[in-house]
Amino acid sequence: MKTSRVTIHTLRDMKRRGERIAMLTCYDASFARLLDESHVDVLLVGDSLGMVIQGHDTTLPVTLDEMIYHCRAVARGAGRAHVVGDMPFMSYQTSIEQALANAGRLVKEGGAHSVKLEGGAQHVELVARLVACGIPVMGHIGLTPQSFHQLGGFKIQGRDSGAAERLLADARALEQAGAYAIVLEGIPAEIAAEITEAISIPTIGIGAGAGCDGQVLVLYDLLGMNDSFKPRFVRTYEKLATRIRTAVDAYVADVRDGAFPSEAESFFMAPDKRPAQKAASVASLTDYVGGCAPGSDDAPPGDDATPYGSPKKP
Repeated sequence: MKTSRVTIHTLRDMKRRGERIAMLTCYDASFARLLDESHVDVLLVGDSLGMVIQGHDTTLPVTLDEMIYHCRAVARGAGRAHVVGDMPFMSYQTSIEQALANAGRLVKEGGAHSVKLEGGAQHVELVARLVACGIPVMGHIGLTPQSFHQLGGFKIQGRDSGAAERLLADARALEQAGAYAIVLEGIPAEIAAEITEAISIPTIGIGAGAGCDGQVLVLYDLLGMNDSFKPRFVRTYEKLATRIRTAVDAYVADVRDGAFPSEAESFFMAPDKRPAQKAASVASLTDYVGGCAPGSDDAPPGDDATPYGSPKKP
């Protein structure tokens, strides 16, 4: 039975029904399949990969080609979720023409279903042009990580009345320009709730309180992949950093002790094919392996050695 794809219209309907939207960042096909199975509605291929995958201090070094690469991987693994590709720093700020071409690459080459860009009223013309070209746009206002240096760091926005009014104006401008949703990041919960009530398109919050139409977290934060990173807005649902270290420690110990691999995890020649003399063993093994296909009647038990956990082909 084929699962229906989540689209921008699905998300709008969810807001109208009062159904909360679950969104997570995702950077590869394996996690995309897992998140799809858990019915995550939106997978954001975020430029946060610059920090959690590449090890940078900010998202600024991420390139468009890198975003396309990760979008393509996520799109392959996601059968249900809506896939959003982040427009990286300086891929849309220099000119509308360049932004149109770059967004087109994220969709055409990366397989993204929509793009996300940071900023409010200053980008309304670009948003309108993208939508006119058939590229859905998710906005992003409040704490915008690509403005790290201008903001003086990752700091909460909208804490005074003037800033709050500007955020509401930005949200309305993006809605009018044709954006289908807006990420509200790092703003007071009261302001986020006010914006959510004031516009007809979904709001997705991160560090913006419970009054938004949905929530997003960086997947690695949710899973506790970095146990030294504990911001207030993150809820850690698992402690994978500890569990991964424990598993790898056990693997290293087994290798050192010679306990891995065991006989059950090894391949052997069929008894009737074993050479009579050790001197002939290499040639005989080559002849034997070359003469039978994995999974055939002549192959030794357990010969179907599909690598890297990939699905076995029929």
